[in-house]
Amino acid sequence: MTEHAEATIRTTSSEAGGVLKCRGLTKSFGDRRVVDDLGFSIAQGETYGLLGPNGAGKTTAISMICGLLRRDSGTVTVMGHDLDTEPREVHVSIGYVPQDLAIYPDLSAAENLMFFGRLQGLGGKALEKRTKHVLETVGLADRANDRAEHFSGGMKRRLNIGIGLLHEPKLLILDEPTVGVDPQSRDSILASVEQLGATGIGVLYTTHYMEEAERLCDRVGIIDHGVLIAEGTRRELVGLVGEHDHVRLELGHGGGDSVADRLRALPEVHAAIADKGVIDLTLDDSYTVLPRILAEANDAGSRVLSLEVKEPDLEEVFLQLTGRALRN
Repeated sequence: MTEHAEATIRTTSSEAGGVLKCRGLTKSFGDRRVVDDLGFSIAQGETYGLLGPNGAGKTTAISMICGLLRRDSGTVTVMGHDLDTEPREVHVSIGYVPQDLAIYPDLSAAENLMFFGRLQGLGGKALEKRTKHVLETVGLADRANDRAEHFSGGMKRRLNIGIGLLHEPKLLILDEPTVGVDPQSRDSILASVEQLGATGIGVLYTTHYMEEAERLCDRVGIIDHGVLIAEGTRRELVGLVGEHDHVRLELGHGGGDSVADRLRALPEVHAAIADKGVIDLTLDDSYTVLPRILAEANDAGSRVLSLEVKEPDLEEVFLQLTGRALRN
């Protein structure tokens, strides 16, 4: 773990309209503390990514939030309902989609949804309506009457998500929902998850794929050895570890040195190296500064032939904070 590992970003957006609030979650197995004073919140319509290496405590934390595992200490509230005093209200508000498929292969997609819907207390026309809506949401409307045993891995995953959505939960927990699926199916699953925020559902999302967190998550919490070591938006996390954006400009008709001198004077630019008509810049918040960069090049009489922006990603942040890759 690096010197940054104790730093934590807290953002106020998660406190407003909270779907989930957990505080001080702790769990030990024998002498080994798996989750240590964990706390975070999820707002209405927010997708929150919980990232950590294998064995970091993610699944244990999710199990405690769902009430599947007893906490040593800490509190969990969902939509204002306390898990200890109002467990039924909490359970009704949560849709949990585990890593392992929980579907019946000998039933059709619609029959699976109808079966699980009845277990959730739904029935009649309301259940039929929800089944139809969920099948459309997860992209299985055209396969409603096909048996699940004939589905691809990705389609089974989408059906699994549909079961979690049936009772219209306020919080949907997705634990590694794209493990073992092909790229096309994976993209379909991610597209389905992207739509959930617009419905007001809060999503707690764990994944081993950093690009999924980049694409889906409004905020990310990084957990290591059971401790939440950092939390925030991608930009906030990048700022936490001191990473910068990199921009490469290719100029026409020379003038690289004079343009580089102008760009070094900008307060957001940390470095500008010119070489044979190409300028490599290191700077903060590139997309805010880009118009000024182009204006400076134009004022210097140079034409920008191409521009390439590389922003630091969560993989770099994760490596710096934990000292190991996400899959370790």
